[in-house]
Amino acid sequence: MSLLETVHSPGRLRELTARELDALAEEIRAFLIDRVSASGGHLGPNLGVVELTIALHSVFDSPADRLLWDTGHQSYVHKILTGRADGFDRLRKGGGLSGYPSAAESEHDLVENSHASTALSYADGLARADAHLGTEGRATVAVIGDGAMTGGMAWEALNNIADGPDRPLVIVLNDNQRSYAPTRGGFADHLTGLREGNSGSGLFGQLGLAYIGPVDGHDIAAVQDALRRARHTGGPVVVHVVTEKGRGFPHTENNELDRGHAIRPMDPVTGLPTGRSAGPSFTSVFGREMARIAEERPDVVAITAAMLEPTGLRPMQQAFPDRVIDVGIAEQHAVTMAAGLSIGGVHPVVAIYATFVNRAFDQLLMDVALHRRAVTFVLDRSGVTGDDGPSHNGMWDMSVLQVVPGLRIAAPRDGTRLAELLAEAVAWEEGPTLIRFPKGATGEDLPAKATFAGIDVLHRAGPLDVLIVSVGALAGMALRVAETVGAQGLGATVVDPRWVTPVNPALADMARRHRLVITIEDNSRTGGVGSTVSQFLRDTGVSTPLREFGIPRRFLDHGARADVLAGCGLSVQNIARTVVEDISAAGDGTGSQAADDLDDAMVRLLKQASRGEIR
Repeated sequence: MSLLETVHSPGRLRELTARELDALAEEIRAFLIDRVSASGGHLGPNLGVVELTIALHSVFDSPADRLLWDTGHQSYVHKILTGRADGFDRLRKGGGLSGYPSAAESEHDLVENSHASTALSYADGLARADAHLGTEGRATVAVIGDGAMTGGMAWEALNNIADGPDRPLVIVLNDNQRSYAPTRGGFADHLTGLREGNSGSGLFGQLGLAYIGPVDGHDIAAVQDALRRARHTGGPVVVHVVTEKGRGFPHTENNELDRGHAIRPMDPVTGLPTGRSAGPSFTSVFGREMARIAEERPDVVAITAAMLEPTGLRPMQQAFPDRVIDVGIAEQHAVTMAAGLSIGGVHPVVAIYATFVNRAFDQLLMDVALHRRAVTFVLDRSGVTGDDGPSHNGMWDMSVLQVVPGLRIAAPRDGTRLAELLAEAVAWEEGPTLIRFPKGATGEDLPAKATFAGIDVLHRAGPLDVLIVSVGALAGMALRVAETVGAQGLGATVVDPRWVTPVNPALADMARRHRLVITIEDNSRTGGVGSTVSQFLRDTGVSTPLREFGIPRRFLDHGARADVLAGCGLSVQNIARTVVEDISAAGDGTGSQAADDLDDAMVRLLKQASRGEIR
C-alpha cells in the first residue's frame, strides 16, 4: 500500500517521519499528473504547492484551524490530504469534485473563493470575529499567491490587517513569480529583492507586519519550522514561501508561457492534447482579428488582467508587444485606466472573462460610460462555462451591464459575426461597446437569409406563429427549435439582433406580426435580454406574448456545458415543447396567416433574398 492510500485526513501527516513526508510529496505529484492530465484542470499551480500544503496540514489542525486558498485553484493537494483523493476521477465533472474549494464538499473548505485576491479579507473578518467573541487557540491561515497579490482588494485587506497588531493571522505568501504568465510590476520587483535578501522585511515590515522568509517552499521541514514560528507570533505575520509552478513534470516546467496553469486533457507522456479539435475557438478568432485591427489602427491598444493567453491576446502581443498591457489581477484598475487611455486619444480594448467584469462594474459605469468614453470590452467565457463551476459561469454580464447608459452590447453567433462585430465595436467612437462570446469552438458559420434593418433573419418558414430571438452562440439551438416546431405544423422565424443592447426598434415590427415571441440566451433570465425585449415591446405597445428562455436565478453546479444548459431548460426539446403548448393554448389568431399574404417590408425582403436580389 502506498503512503497516499493511508492518508484520509490531515491528522495522518503528524504520524509520518520527515522522510515519509518527502516520499508522500512525490506520490502526490505523480497522482496529480495522472489524474489532472486525464480530466484537465489547474495542474501547474498545484504541482508547485505540494510540499507547502503538506507542511500546512502537518502544523495546523484543519478544520479547527481555518485554511483559506487564494486563488482557490491551488487547493487540489489540500483536497487530497482532506480525504478527497478518490473524487479526482471525476474532477470538474457533473457530480464530481469542484476545481475550487467547496464548503459543500468538505468541512475543511470555508469558502468557494475562486475569484482572486479575496482570502485576506475573509481572513481579516475571521480574525476579527475571534477577537470579538473572545475565541482563542485556533489559527486563521490565508495562502495567497499565483498572482493574487496583484489584486487591489488584497492590498485593501493588508492595510486593515496591519491595523490589528494583536489579532493572530498567518499570511502565507506563495511566491511562484507568476499568475498565468510571469508577474510584473513594482510589487513583483519588490519580491525579487526579498528573495535575494536585499530588502530585510521590506514593505511588510514597514506596514508593521512580522515577516518570516524567504523560505524554500519545496523543503517541508523548512516550511514547517517557519509556520510553527508564525503560529506563535501573536499577531499578523507574513511567511514568504518561494515555490516553482509546475514543479516535477517536464511538460509544465518547460512551458514558459504558463507552466501548465490550466491544462486541457492531455497525454502525460507526450504532453499533447487528447481528443479531437472542434475547430477554431471564439477566443482564437478574437485574437486573430485583434492582431489584424492593430495592424490597421495604430491607436488601438489591448488590456488584459493577467489573462494574456486565455483571452487570445498572444498574437497581438507578439506583433505589438508595447500595445498589450497586462495589469495583473486588477480588473478595476484595468477599466479606469482604459478610460484614461480613451481620454488621451487611444482606443483601448479590454479583454476579460465575463465572470470577472462583475468586479469592475462601478468603473465601467462611472469612469467609462458616464464620460461616454470609446472603450471596447470583450468578454470571453460568457454564458455557461461548465467545468469551472458556479463562480466562473459568465451568466450575469448582460443582466448587470444592460443598465449602463450608452453601452452597446453585441453577442456574435459564430466566428464570422465575431469578426464583423469586433470591427464595428472598435469603429464606434460615441461611447463604450461590448462583445461577449462563450468558451469553446465557434462551430459552423450560420449565414443570414436576409438582413432586416440590422437584424439577421436566419430562418423563415410557414405561418407567422413564433418569432425566435436568438442571442449569440445559441443560434444553432434556435434553428433546431424552429425545425422541431415546424414538424408540428407551426411556422417560425429565427432572428439574431447581433447588437442586443439597445433593442433594435425593428424587433417591434417583427413581434407585432407573430403570435408568440421567445428569446433564447445563456444569461440569467433576471434582467437578461429577454427581460429587456419584453419591456421594450410593452413600451412600444406590442401585445404579442413573450416567453424568455435563459438561466434561472441560482448558482449552477459544475459539469459539461450541454448538461448544465439542459438542466436550465435550455434544450431543443424543452423549448419546442413549450412553444407548441403556448401556441395551442392561445388558439387561432391572425398571426397564422400565410407569411406571403402579409404586406410588410420583412416579407418582401425575404422574398427578394430568396431570389438572390439582396444580401
